[in-house]
Amino acid sequence: MSTTYIPGVCNIGPAEIRMRRMTGYIGLAITLVLFVIFYLVPIDAPWRLLVFIPATLAATGFLQAYLHFCAKFGMSGLFNVGDDMKEQHTVDQIEFRKKDQQKAITIIAGSAAIGVAVALLAYFLPFAS
Repeated sequence: MSTTYIPGVCNIGPAEIRMRRMTGYIGLAITLVLFVIFYLVPIDAPWRLLVFIPATLAATGFLQAYLHFCAKFGMSGLFNVGDDMKEQHTVDQIEFRKKDQQKAITIIAGSAAIGVAVALLAYFLPFAS
């Protein structure tokens, strides 16, 4: 596990990665609970699209943990590769900030795409009627 800031590649360390992984598990748990509810209780298909929110949360958490990169930090010009969640540093170089912002946008877009796919699955599956 890297504890070195690398622009556009790694901007979080072990503590931040653990937090994002936990966020992913929480989002996944909520998503699965909603799918069970959709299976057992008749809920109109348009309402099922709300599963987009926890599914996107799960995807965001897992992607950030896997990539060792925080999208919010990337967009804000920050990094924290240490094991202390309170310690954040500023990215001063403009070219480094641009790399971080590009990576952050990729994570956000990927998370949203996964959320949309899960929401469409929930919409079209023949759950309880």
